[in-house]
Amino acid sequence: MFRTDMLTVALWASLAAALALWLADGGVSSVGNVTQAVTAVGILVGLAGMDLVFLMLLLAARLPFVDGAVGHDRALKFHRKLGKPALYLLLAHGLLLAIGYGMAEGLDPVSEAIALWVLVPDMWLAFVSMALFIAVVVTSLVAVRRRFPYEFWYFVHLLTYLAVAAALPHQFSVGGLFAEGTWQRWYWLFLCIATGSALAWFRVAQPVMATFRHQLTVRRVVRLAPGVFSIEMSGLRLNELSGSGGRFFVWRFLAPGMWWQAHPFSLSAEPQVVTQSAGPSSGLLPQQGSLRITVRNLGRGSARLASLRPGTKVSMEGPYGVFSTAARSRERVVMIGAGIGITPLRALLESTPFAPGQATVLLRGSSADELFLGDEILELCRKRGATLFHLIGPRSANPQGTWLPASAGASRLRDFVPDITEADVYICGPSAWARNVLAEAKSAGVREEQLHYERFDW
Repeated sequence: MFRTDMLTVALWASLAAALALWLADGGVSSVGNVTQAVTAVGILVGLAGMDLVFLMLLLAARLPFVDGAVGHDRALKFHRKLGKPALYLLLAHGLLLAIGYGMAEGLDPVSEAIALWVLVPDMWLAFVSMALFIAVVVTSLVAVRRRFPYEFWYFVHLLTYLAVAAALPHQFSVGGLFAEGTWQRWYWLFLCIATGSALAWFRVAQPVMATFRHQLTVRRVVRLAPGVFSIEMSGLRLNELSGSGGRFFVWRFLAPGMWWQAHPFSLSAEPQVVTQSAGPSSGLLPQQGSLRITVRNLGRGSARLASLRPGTKVSMEGPYGVFSTAARSRERVVMIGAGIGITPLRALLESTPFAPGQATVLLRGSSADELFLGDEILELCRKRGATLFHLIGPRSANPQGTWLPASAGASRLRDFVPDITEADVYICGPSAWARNVLAEAKSAGVREEQLHYERFDW
């Protein structure tokens, strides 16, 4: 909660700092008439809009502090929420400046905009940047995204970086707010460089280093059920990934036609490590081992993974998210999973410390075949002394608000876990189902910090 509060404070502080740039430059004293007031508001909303864009980029940069505070999926959810306000502020920035400058020069806004494009250095880049921002926000709308393949949306979304790069030159070359020698210029430069450095390090450099360090290759693909399969990989130094059960990685399988597709999947088992000795003269070789992810065919991209050949090299990023034992706040633990969301629970069950009798596992599926890795989970529960419930059967005729099968009748979460308010609760499954579980857990008295949920609808 402390880190979440700190992020909230940092967000508002950054907006306040952006507005303080204008105030410290004597902004209020420069407003003497309506024309200057319109121009001043245009500058202010532009500063606020660009500040929100920087915040969006940092939320998507996979910063460890942000990831550990709210989780990757919540960070991206907030990232998307900032998209529309940022665009509206930037549109208002352009419109108000065109009106304000036009009023000062006796031109209408359209004529002033054309003059700015033609006569002011770097201003044409600002117009290009605005067009790119509009394209990114529009393609991010759910109704629009569903009309295009994921690959098209992902490519367009990468234009955000180009849009930011195109927006920067006019900020430093036009107007006096960021004039050379001012502290405002140095602050804004620092913000730009810090944001770019965070993206370069956490989105590019670290994944490349992890890929070379672990040298993962596909060992085999094992079919578990129709449309469900496990991908087993071998690599080096996988002991460094131990304890990551439940958290997800972003995988790229470097095969023809697949290398550019990113797949966010959790481990479905803790990495298995074997130390090999190279003899007394040469010491120890890097630790070799294996790890596994379990995938359900939910689209064209994931379906193609079933045809991966042994020896295919794998690029990896992560681990990400708060769905791990590090988020524990209580001795007792409850794990609730449905469908393919069961598989991360299997790894979490393996790595989470608890005493016999302190863990309860609830697995939900329409049939026994949908309790993926159920046999392995059963064996782990027997070995570790955890209570296991299989909740099998079709949904009720009115599934709104319920997460249990129709056969459960009027049963509630407390019927399975009477002391649930004294436990950490991990929930993994389809979004609509998970929301029902979360709602019932909260109504049973489970506090927000005890609930651990990662969106699992890819």
